[in-house]
Amino acid sequence: MFEYTLANGVIVSPGKEAYTGSLSVKGENIVSPVNSKTGNTQKISLKKKSFVYPSLINTHDHLQGNYRPPVGPKKGKFYLTWLPWDQDFKASKTYEERSKLSREDLYALSGYKCLFSGVTTVNDHFPHNLNSQIIPTLPIRAIQEYCIAHECSTYDLKWGDGIEAEHKKAVENNWPFITHLSEGFDDEAMNGVEMLEKLNILDKHCLLVHCIAFSDEDIQKVAKAGASVSWCGFSNMFMFNVTAKIKKMIDAGVNITIGTDSSATGSANLLAELKYDRELYRKLYGEDLPAEKIFEMVTINSAKAFLMENRVGSLDEGKLADILVMKAKHDDPYENLVNAGMKDIELLILAGKPIYGEMRFLDIFQEKPGKSGLPQGYTQIKVGSKIMFVKGDPASLYKEVREKIGFKKKLDYLPFEPAIESDKTEDRI
Repeated sequence: MFEYTLANGVIVSPGKEAYTGSLSVKGENIVSPVNSKTGNTQKISLKKKSFVYPSLINTHDHLQGNYRPPVGPKKGKFYLTWLPWDQDFKASKTYEERSKLSREDLYALSGYKCLFSGVTTVNDHFPHNLNSQIIPTLPIRAIQEYCIAHECSTYDLKWGDGIEAEHKKAVENNWPFITHLSEGFDDEAMNGVEMLEKLNILDKHCLLVHCIAFSDEDIQKVAKAGASVSWCGFSNMFMFNVTAKIKKMIDAGVNITIGTDSSATGSANLLAELKYDRELYRKLYGEDLPAEKIFEMVTINSAKAFLMENRVGSLDEGKLADILVMKAKHDDPYENLVNAGMKDIELLILAGKPIYGEMRFLDIFQEKPGKSGLPQGYTQIKVGSKIMFVKGDPASLYKEVREKIGFKKKLDYLPFEPAIESDKTEDRI
């Protein structure tokens, strides 16, 4: 059982004033501070140079789809719905390259896309029959407690058991019902909320993704129903040149979360999305979206959207110890997070267990290292000038991907180069 204290850090949790203090973990959970002079508790001082956050939550991704570069409309053109994008994507160089990789490769890359951006919880927007066997193999948590529709239209991909059956199952299990909604501007996309109302399924279980065609009346209905929205600003602008009416949604009290969408249309990762969405908000409204509000969107708001707020999303005692420790580069902890990059992550913890971090945190494991000097199942990589431990072997994965593709592919969500001398593939972007 893991038992340790992160001491002398700045603790940052939604709805509370940030403070300098300690955070204690026992097993999978955050516990009240423990006396490190007794028992086997390890105490690791952060020396007041680090911020301690809940790890981040990405409410919308397609984990089979995170191959790069993005594919979008021709210059000066934008899509009316998602369907012509799908046709363009399947005719693209990106898809041709991606087809050389296995589903296991693609999911593993996506797991590390999340991990290297401080994300420990994500939704893979695919039906259970396609992902239930593979998502437990990832180094992060891809939630399995959800119900799904591809989108609410006649031309959706018919995922799951049907919209009404999936929503009924969500209510019975207290799970989220997750669907694309109003992703486009044809008649059906414009009437997404009306369809949910007619089916009598617009409620707090709904996590609605994109929502770019919402009317003001739609926004009020969604707010009144207690539904949540996943905002994917980069993907929306890239494909449609418009995004959700996010300020009106916030003002109406809608629970707003942030998703990356797949990196085939969206940002490289969630840290990049935070920066993009904040700048987009400034351009759209001529005012700032406070960094603290963005922090809430990727922590407690997302936990609420997943109906998991009693388990994740904050650093409250009794919750799962999903923790992100980042280098303090700004005095304000929220600005520090929103302006952070992958190289600023010092430690990432999933349910009490470190999955990525600087070598100084290895004492948390309290176990004999293997021949490599690392716990079993971990490897080393170099990120910037720092040697980091990481769960699994992303360096070998990266090398294998390059071998299958046939050249030294650059994936911008992997912040390292495999230090393997035998890699003689052609260096091109």
